[in-house]
Amino acid sequence: MKKRQSGFTLLELLVVLLIIGMLSAFVGPKYFSQINKSQTQVARAQIEAFDKALDQYRIDTNHYPTAAQGLAALFTQPSNEPKWAGPYLKKMVPGDPWENPYIYQIPSSTPGKDYDIISYGKDGKAGGMGDDADITN
Repeated sequence: MKKRQSGFTLLELLVVLLIIGMLSAFVGPKYFSQINKSQTQVARAQIEAFDKALDQYRIDTNHYPTAAQGLAALFTQPSNEPKWAGPYLKKMVPGDPWENPYIYQIPSSTPGKDYDIISYGKDGKAGGMGDDADITN
């Protein structure tokens, strides 16, 4: 009488690995596209918070921070700003979700706007499409 060993054959293991590989090929790109989408939403939310803080700064001081003062004036009082009533943000101004600094431009390059707040997206360069697209107020 022959004793039979239990276990998997090499062919069975290869089939399982093939199935796992196919599943990860289909699920992986969808998962990572959701991460990029959420980073864009975080950047938009942060820019919106900066907008509100800048409006409050303007109400208190009668003007927006200068380009030299930048967004840091929302957290730290500029030395020549006696009417400053901040901080207008709970924390120091963070970088965008891709760890690049936000760009604060005053005056705005867009007619009808006072200032621009820009994140250059994933690539950190002006222009681009998809995840590399610029995000502005």
